[in-house]
Amino acid sequence: MDRREFLQLLVIGYTYGFLKPTLAQESVDYKLNPFGNLRLIHITDTHSQLSPVFFREPNFNIGVGANKNQPPHIVGDSFLKHYSIDSQLLKYAFTSKNFNKLAKIYGKFGGYAYLNTVINDLRMAANGNSLLLDGGDTWQGSGLSLFEKGKDMVEASNILGVDIMTGHWEYTYGEKILRENIDAFNGEFVAQNVKLTEEAIFDEVESYDGDYFHKPYTIKIINNIRIAVIGQSFPYTPIANPRYFVSNLTFGIRQNELQELINKIKQNENVSLIILLSHNGVDVDKKMAREVSGLDVILGGHTHDVLPKPVIVSNSNSKTLVINSGCNGKFISVLDLDVRKNGFEYQYKLLPILSDFIKPSPPMSQHINKVSKPYQRELSEVVGESNMDLYRRGTFNGSFDQLICDAMVNVLGSDISLSPGFRWGPSVLANQKITMGDIYSQTAITYPNTYRREFTGETIKNILEDVADNLFNPDPYMQQGGDMVRTTGLSYTITPTKPIGSRISNLRDKKGKLIESHKKYMVSGWASVNQIEEGKPIWEITKEYLKNIKFYEPNSLKQPKIIGESDNIGIET
Repeated sequence: MDRREFLQLLVIGYTYGFLKPTLAQESVDYKLNPFGNLRLIHITDTHSQLSPVFFREPNFNIGVGANKNQPPHIVGDSFLKHYSIDSQLLKYAFTSKNFNKLAKIYGKFGGYAYLNTVINDLRMAANGNSLLLDGGDTWQGSGLSLFEKGKDMVEASNILGVDIMTGHWEYTYGEKILRENIDAFNGEFVAQNVKLTEEAIFDEVESYDGDYFHKPYTIKIINNIRIAVIGQSFPYTPIANPRYFVSNLTFGIRQNELQELINKIKQNENVSLIILLSHNGVDVDKKMAREVSGLDVILGGHTHDVLPKPVIVSNSNSKTLVINSGCNGKFISVLDLDVRKNGFEYQYKLLPILSDFIKPSPPMSQHINKVSKPYQRELSEVVGESNMDLYRRGTFNGSFDQLICDAMVNVLGSDISLSPGFRWGPSVLANQKITMGDIYSQTAITYPNTYRREFTGETIKNILEDVADNLFNPDPYMQQGGDMVRTTGLSYTITPTKPIGSRISNLRDKKGKLIESHKKYMVSGWASVNQIEEGKPIWEITKEYLKNIKFYEPNSLKQPKIIGESDNIGIET
């Protein structure tokens, strides 16, 4: 059955309210009957993707320490086995298996007009006894949002009806724009772990209360249930992104302060449920749930992980549901709770948002058309094609990242290129036109300028070691949630279980010669967090490269040699 035939059957089923029995397992029920007395709806890491996208899940998602071979660090067949999944549709949604073939059948995911339709139906079914929570990384990620400084997404969030959100990339517009966007946002922006510096307090920089930059938590009353929602923005924002965007602010995990706040809420607020709306990443959330008592639910983001079922974490005093909802508008989490004085029961569903199954919301469609119209010509410009599916997400090199790295080497004339392991960015299918919009969706940041300078071999190794420790430190609190730095002109071996300084070995240049510690190599890169670079923005470099070659045809996807992980089910090659 080809895509056209499949969709014709879907249309028939949709029109008459049912699907043919043979296709029953290939459908998604978006009209979930409510359970209990409270419905929580969660989205996160949509990265400004207003329109539907393709998004390939990783085939490398390596866990270490206690998180090795535990959710979310399971991929491919192991993932399907772990969650007892045999539907082709869900294989497409949850894994990278047969991605290109299934993409041509089932189509794209997400898009705010389609999210809006589903969310409205979910809220209506719950008779309004619901909260819509957004985990952040919402107002950044597309060319449109870069041009609009996130304002396009603020209005989209308002139309969507987001009640509460926290953030990360929202801060990279700088404090002035951040304040403007929060002021225009109809919901509440919460974060208990973002405070003013001592200098900012002395200078009387505007804050929420005392040294809190944001409201740390909010109380909502839904169906006579008092609910506390605590926010936690990404703890390492000034490290993972340039410090100068948030010069008045300090971030951190602040575990002890979180425990104190939970205790205060329990004593003073008479709540029946405490939720942490976090942008920590799953592994950090799991550790926090073990060490902090009193949290009922953690709705998490940042690492773009997909959890079809909540992870239940126990400590000496409580149990916590840890939930993560993927990225790019691909999924919606629906957590139905029956809240009582002494606890709650729950039902959970992670819904893949397949836009071909859903009627778009007219108000959101009108907003998208209006806000995107001035930029349509630039964003729709075709710059090339590729014979390979272009994607990003994965512990090591993604094919779109390889394209970006190859562009820097060729246009900037370097021996080696380095590109950050960002996890955001949709996929482009092989032999589809690559547009400027596609390139912006991989590169749309406020510090995009490239550099070209000499690094010693020792410096190159230290960069790789530092990033590797962000991924493979066995203590989740020492991780920052990105993927490994991407490279061209460089090969290496990595042993994730070794300590920092010893993970990277056998570094070789493009000719296969060992990288020498004291020898200098010409290196190009972008997204520097330590200084403002003066080179061209990375999207111009990538455009120039593609325009010149017209068709990107790499021989293979370059990956490092991995040692000691033969039993790791977060790897499927």
